[in-house]
This record gives sequence, C-alpha cells and structure tokens, in this order.
Amino acid sequence: MERLASGVDMSKVSFVGAIWVEGRALALGQFANEASGFQALQQALQHQQVEQGASEIHMVVEPTGGYELALVAFAYEQGWLVSLPNPRQVRAWARGIGKRAKTDKVDAQLLAQFAAQRQPPAQPALAAEVSELHPEGTRLLARRNDLETMLRQEQNRLGELRQRPGVPKSVLASLEQVIQALEQALQEIAPRGYPAIQQHLQRHPYLLEHRKRLLTIPGIGPKTVLPLLVLLLRCGDPLGALTDGQGNDKGLTALVGLDPQPYQSGSSVFQRPTISKMGDGEIRRLLYMGALGALRGHNPLHAFYDRLVGRGKAKKLALVAASRKLLTWSWAIFASGTVWNPALFAA
Repeated sequence: MERLASGVDMSKVSFVGAIWVEGRALALGQFANEASGFQALQQALQHQQVEQGASEIHMVVEPTGGYELALVAFAYEQGWLVSLPNPRQVRAWARGIGKRAKTDKVDAQLLAQFAAQRQPPAQPALAAEVSELHPEGTRLLARRNDLETMLRQEQNRLGELRQRPGVPKSVLASLEQVIQALEQALQEIAPRGYPAIQQHLQRHPYLLEHRKRLLTIPGIGPKTVLPLLVLLLRCGDPLGALTDGQGNDKGLTALVGLDPQPYQSGSSVFQRPTISKMGDGEIRRLLYMGALGALRGHNPLHAFYDRLVGRGKAKKLALVAASRKLLTWSWAIFASGTVWNPALFAA
C-alpha cells in the first residue's frame, strides 16, 4: 500500500477519524479538536500505517468554517498529504454511490473512502504570510469580517429602536457605545492605512505589489482585493497550493463556482443556464458586488455588461458574467505580473 487513506469529519470541539482498508471503512474514534486530540490521531494513524505497510498518510478533511485549520497545520507538520475537497463535490459523489445516511462517524468513513477511491490531489501548505491573510482563518481578514458583521447588526438595531416609541434612552446609549467601540476596533485592523494588515503587507513586498496591481482593475476594491489575492496565491504561481502551480482561468472559475452549467436533454427539454455555485460563496459575493460597483464608471467591465444587456441578456445574468470576467482579468494580471491596461482588456 502506497497511501493510507484517511478521512476526518470536523466540528468545533471534536472530530471523528476513519481509514479505508481493503474495501471497507475502519473507525479510529472521536478526538478533541486540540493538541491532545491531534496527537492521539497521529498515534492511531501511524499504528495503522505500520500495520498496513503504507509509505505515506493521505488525510481528507472537508472545510468546516475554519475549525479544521489547526488540525490541517498539524498534519502538514507531520508530512502528511492533505486534501480539502469542496463539500458539495463529496456529497454529490456520495449520492452517486448510494450513500444517504449522515452522522459524524459515517461522514468520516465516507471521506476515507473518497480518499481511497477518488484520490483527490493533495494541497501543499500555504506560506505563513499568506495564511495570515486567509479568510477562513481566525486572523486578520476573518477578524475584520467579524467586526464588520457585528457593526452592521448593531447599527440596524439602533436604527430600528430609534423608530419605536418608549425605548429607554439607556438602551440607545448602550448601542451607540458598542457601535463606537466596534468602529474603533475596525479602524485598527482595516486595510486602508491602519496598522494590522498594512504592516503585514509591508513586511512581504511581493504581497503588496500583487495587491497594488489588482486594485487597478475596475471593480476590485479594498474589501475584495485581499480575499481575492489569497485565492490567486493558492491557485497559481508562485505557490499553487490548490493546483500545484498548474492553475488557469477556467479552473479558477470552476473553483469559485462561477462556471456556467447548461441544462439540456434531447431536443425539447431546456432550462436557463446557471452557475455551479460549487466554490467559495464569499468570493462570489465579493466579485458580484465589485462588478456592481464597476457599473458606476466608464470602463471595460461596464462596456462588457452593456454589450450583454444589449444582446437581450437579463441584467442579473449579465452581472454574473461580469463577475466571472472580473475574476479572469484578475487572474491574467496576477499570473503575468503586469499592470492593468484598459485598452488591452477592452475587447
């Protein structure tokens, strides 16, 4: 056996491990999602590796809101191969082989079977400076997103309560105080001139240069550029963590879930084409909002949108196509290391 195929189903406080050996799943048990649990899993996998005569360990983990990041980092330290497949792809594959039950134990065994039978490509570890900007982590970008979400919620509450009669002034004052504190915290971590993210970029000039080039593209703004930059670094040169350096614009579009999905059966059954939505929903949202913002100016993306609408395309469909165009332009700028040239992309 060359690889010991293992699967891990994650949750916030614990995870379940399993392996696939000789056509059947073998449960390894439940472990705490902390250092002691990682070490216990390591001992169980190493024991099975020796027993099965495997040369390496391949662990498949479904991304689960960042709960898996510590275990994935531990796995890379051990030299294990790690795959983080899209959950929708795994679910579709499971339905295809007749698997319908869903429990933590079943999911772990299913992932182990997926590792053995599908053999998904292993993903190299991100560079440390890129991990600092990873939107699924618990660090800079994730903290900024958390603060923005909490700020919007409190602002909405304040606006609603101000319209209601009889609300105590102390309640309104409390909301205003929390909003002020959140705004201050957001200023300290926001990318425009504030220290946390800006200083991190200054320490790594190649990240700063990529960011500057991407910001010249119409529709790419401060909120979009860093998550997009992390995605590009994961998919293409110089790191290529998701595609082993072999990424292209079509693969990137599919990864984000902006690839078109036509529906046709025979000569009479047609449905409106959609996108797969099998990738990162947050990136899709940011690109969509970026495309929407680009329509306020005169630029190649706006012209592209107008051409589609002029040919009879629905406005929402044209915006989705503009989001996809924005992604492919970003890839071209990133992969070539060149600056944005409106005349080049106008066609």
